[in-house]
Order: sequence, then structure tokens, then C-alpha cells
Amino acid sequence: MNVDYALLTDLYQITMAQGYWDAGKTDEEACFTMYFRDYPFKGGYAVACGMAQLADMVEQFRFTEEDIAYLAGLDAPGGGRLFSGDFLSYLADLRLTVDIDAVPEGTIVFPHEPIVRVTGPILQCQLIETALLNMVNFQTLIATKAARVCRAAKGRPVAEFGLRRAQGLGGVWASRAAVVGGCASTSDVLAGRLFDIPVSGTHAHSWVMSFDDELEAFRAYAQAFPNNCVLLVDTYDVERGIENAITVGLEMRERGERLAGIRIDSGDLSWLSKMARRMLDAAGLSDCGIVLSNDLDEYTIQSMLDEGACVTSFGVGTKLASAYDQPTLGGVYKLAAVRSRAGAPWEMRLKISESAAKLTTPGVLDVRRYYHADGRVAGDMVFDVNVEPDAREVIVDPMDDLRQKNLAGLRFETLLEPLARGGAVVLAPRFRNAMAARTRAVAGLDTLDETQLRMLNPHTYPVGLELGLNDRRRALVAELRGIV
Repeated sequence: MNVDYALLTDLYQITMAQGYWDAGKTDEEACFTMYFRDYPFKGGYAVACGMAQLADMVEQFRFTEEDIAYLAGLDAPGGGRLFSGDFLSYLADLRLTVDIDAVPEGTIVFPHEPIVRVTGPILQCQLIETALLNMVNFQTLIATKAARVCRAAKGRPVAEFGLRRAQGLGGVWASRAAVVGGCASTSDVLAGRLFDIPVSGTHAHSWVMSFDDELEAFRAYAQAFPNNCVLLVDTYDVERGIENAITVGLEMRERGERLAGIRIDSGDLSWLSKMARRMLDAAGLSDCGIVLSNDLDEYTIQSMLDEGACVTSFGVGTKLASAYDQPTLGGVYKLAAVRSRAGAPWEMRLKISESAAKLTTPGVLDVRRYYHADGRVAGDMVFDVNVEPDAREVIVDPMDDLRQKNLAGLRFETLLEPLARGGAVVLAPRFRNAMAARTRAVAGLDTLDETQLRMLNPHTYPVGLELGLNDRRRALVAELRGIV
């Protein structure tokens, strides 16, 4: 989608940009790291998403003539124009030259480790902060919710159809993120076209209500869509609706067609699904599926399956597309290093706060993911790419340096991949493909231990700082606080 990404930002990013420009800091370089501090949905993992849109932003980032005219018309609270004409001329000619590295979409990620790293002129790094956070925070949240829902469904397909309840046009990217997280399809036709993801859907209650009776409506739909016939049976009375669907299903069979399924969208779905299965089987329609929907989430799905609900697939809308029980991931984008110009040595930067949870990690950071011999993940090491990691390969909990884990001798891979170099997107096509990301997410979840996957009170996955990085961070904190 074409978006005015240059103005998809907070005003203070542009005021800081003019400040950098006025101070002669346009050639100074910075390294920013994007990460989140706590698990979404009180779970044990997150599914990274939003990097495809981030690549779109890099490709489309321009201050248009209309953008410059708008900024030129902004008044400063103290009087006069907010931005200088010379600075706006600079913005008009600006093209991104930043380097961006990110985990591929579908990667399983955890708190306190870099998901995205941006390096380049500090002014440019600042200008893309808000849009980057908007994309990665929201889409990672939705992909994670989808993964939880799909896991609760225990292999049964889940269709996402929350566009009508989603937050505006963000719902289009939510549909894509839901597929990345594991959904089999979406009802969102625009998302299907834009992102080449499967779409699904049949009819609503209004279809049935537009006819004089339910049976007539079902027959008309079966005639129109003999190869995509799922009948919504709860417009008036579920039992009678199932009986009418059976009548149509048997008529379709006589024509060499098949009733693909029925959908129940209200009432006690678990109880009604069992009744429906008995009725369908008794009529000889054992190949007719049962789709359940109606404000579902991972908890209701898990509960219904524990009760023995007879269900072929689920439709999940509002609580998935809106991340109903947690409105934001809370990811942050923090300055971690600076240098006077490209090629100069990096100087570490660190933010100290009264809250220990908000202490940042300095350096040009990446992540090593270690694996046990059986393929399960063992732990993640956050390290500085410019400093050789300590040979002992011990990680230190960033929140408690007494908690440590030895990963020596285990196989590892480095997580961040190039997304842009010098402002040009270099992201491999497989890393922009939603279905490939979905496969990656499913495979990544299979590497976690069952205790890390459970819905309630999951076991915490070990993420820590490399020993030397932890020592450098502690020394910098002491220096900034005047302890040494």
C-alpha cells in the first residue's frame, strides 16, 4: 500500500531532526535497537512480524511537495514558523541511507533482545522511529495472538475474519500478521490480493434473512456456490437450521456435489457442535465439516476442545484482529551507540532509569540462538557485533546478573538479517513472503519446550547478555552514576 511514511511520525522526531541539522550533526551516526520488555498475553514467546511493511517504508520514504508545504505552515507555540526554510529544503532532498537489520518475520522472539537494528545518520534513524515501532509492535502482537489461537485449535484450520472490528486500515496488515502467526486464511480480500495469502468466506445471516425461508436461502446458495458451500445455520434456530442444511446436503449429493460444512455462530458452541455432528452423521453426511465462530480466542477454543467439541475449523475475528486482551506490545527503540562519522569507532550509549526494567543495553547488538542436539532451543545470547564474545559462552540475565546459563559447545545461529543497506532494501524475497513467514513461525514454535508454550504461567525462556557485554554495561552504569 502507498503510505506517506515520511509524515507517519511524531512531531518531535522532525523537531529533533531540525535540531540535529542546526547543530551540524547530520554526518554523525547512531545505532538504535528495537526490542520489547515483557511477554505479550502473559505467554512465553512472541512471533516477529512487520518487517515486510518496514521494507515498504524504506522503499517509499520521501518528503513530498505536499509534505513540505504542510510542515512549512506549522507555527511554533512561541510565535513564528516551527521549521526553517533551509531545513525543509534539506528534507525535500533527503533519501534514506540507513542500514537496517531485523529478524525474519515468523521468528520466535523474546523480551530484552533486539528485533530490529538501525544504523546510519542519527537524523534519519530518528525520522523512521515512530513508523517502525508502529509496524513491528502491532503486527508482532497480532501474529503472536494468532499463534496462540492456532495452537489452541490443535491443528484445526483457523480463519481470521476480524477486519470489520479491527482498528481502521491497520486491519489489512493485521490480516497478514494473523496468517504469519499460523492462520490458514483471512476473510480480508484486499489483504489477499496485496500479500498473496489465502482468503475464505461464504455467507452471513443477512443472506438467509433476505429470503422468505431458510431452506430457500440454503438452496440458492448451494446453486450459486456448489464448490464452496458452508451454510450458516443459526439465523433462527440451530437444530432446524441443521435439518435444512442436511436437506440441501443430500440434494447436492444427488447432483454429484458436496456440502462442505455448516457454521454455528451463537449459543453454546460446544454442545451445539456435538448435536450437529450426530445429526449430520445420522443423515450420512459424515464428510460435512463443522465451523465454529463467535468471539472466540485461545481460551474459549481450548475449553471447547477439552469438552470434546466436534469441530473441523474455527473462525476467529474480533479478539484476534484487535488483540482484544492486550492493546499493545510495548516495544521500544533505544539509542545504543554513536560515532562521529561512518567508519569511526562506536561509542556505547545507555539510558539509566529509576526503574531497573528500563535500563538499556549499549552496543551494536545482535542475537545468537543456541540449540540442543535434539533441535530444541537452549537460550539466546545478546552480544555486540564489534566485540568477540567471551569464549565461555555464558549468558547473564539482564534483570538479575546472578542468574546465568552456560551455552558452551552448543550449535548456534545469528538471528538478525540484512533488510536495508545504504537505504536500499536488500531483504531476500523469502523474507517478504507471508506464507514463508508462517512456515517459519510454525517451525520455530516446534523448537520450544512444552512448558514454554503453555497458555498460563509458561516457563521463562533464557535470554541473556554475553559476559563481556554485561561487564561493559555494568561499568558504564557505574560511570554515569558517578560510582567510579
